[in-house]
Amino acid sequence: MHSLLYELGMPIDTIPLCSDNQGAIFIASNPVQERRTKHIDICYHYICQVLDKGEVALYFVEGSENPADMLMKNLGHVKFLKFWG
Repeated sequence: MHSLLYELGMPIDTIPLCSDNQGAIFIASNPVQERRTKHIDICYHYICQVLDKGEVALYFVEGSENPADMLMKNLGHVKFLKFWG
């Protein structure tokens, strides 16, 4: 993403990554190996590396305000139009 934006003439220091999953944000921000997280494969710990480098910043977005739902779920007409416009 950094390379693409740089080549388009839009260099960016930190990519904002929004999520409505507080557990995922907590695990990525605090990479402590606990009994409950042993099943997470090592390849998914890449997010911890890019967070440490400052390439990505994680932000919480309330589930009802998450525009990604438009692409992931069947939404009602009102909610769809809220995210579309």
